[in-house]
Amino acid sequence: MKILIVEDEPSLREIMVQTLRREQYVVEQASDYASALEKIAGYDYDCILLDIMLPDGSGLRILEELRRQRKPAGVIIISARDSLDDKVEGLELGADDYLPKPFHLAELSARIRSVVRRHQRDGQQSLDVGNVRLYPDSRRVEVAGCEVELLRKEYDILYYFMSRPNHMVDKATLAEAVWGDHIDQADNFDFVYAQMKNLRRRLHDAQADIEIRAVYGFGYKLVAPWGWPIASCCTCPGPSRCCWRGGPCCST
Repeated sequence: MKILIVEDEPSLREIMVQTLRREQYVVEQASDYASALEKIAGYDYDCILLDIMLPDGSGLRILEELRRQRKPAGVIIISARDSLDDKVEGLELGADDYLPKPFHLAELSARIRSVVRRHQRDGQQSLDVGNVRLYPDSRRVEVAGCEVELLRKEYDILYYFMSRPNHMVDKATLAEAVWGDHIDQADNFDFVYAQMKNLRRRLHDAQADIEIRAVYGFGYKLVAPWGWPIASCCTCPGPSRCCWRGGPCCST
């Protein structure tokens, strides 16, 4: 999951960067209005933390630009200005939340999870495709109810595709989303191929019924099984509605 921090105060920006990277987010940063506009024009983010008091422009105008470009990112305004007018204007322009400074980092993390949950999962705690269930808040993955261990980048790739089932994704877009801005300018994408190969093998070994297919000359696409979310659990061999989704277990 990729986050953009737009904050002109260096010490606060660095604290947020370090905290969110420890939580295994991909974190990018902009220190002023101009660099923030450049970032959102060239890249996509899952969540943007936006200070509206920038030295060379207003963060509220950045909100307008996000709406004009129809960017899907969730936005949390972080500002020392705590006036009702600022809150109302920010929310009216499309922000999802407003967090006045000073704030606790634990609260910031919780608000990020809440905004992303609303944007990408309709408020649900997990992403479900076929017999694969992914828990973003705890970074756990289950296949038919049985936990599967993934390395960090393998998890990040799976999360990206499960957020976009049946969507074609080119290699440069995937690299930028999982490894960060500017990696899409790499000379080659061998590092993507290696991680993808490992992830596909782990899903196959766990008997996942989803498949990340290579599309020649373009990239990849996560293909869900027909009729999902009907699947079997790790103790049920048949294709019935399984107990881990709350239905009757076919082994009983």
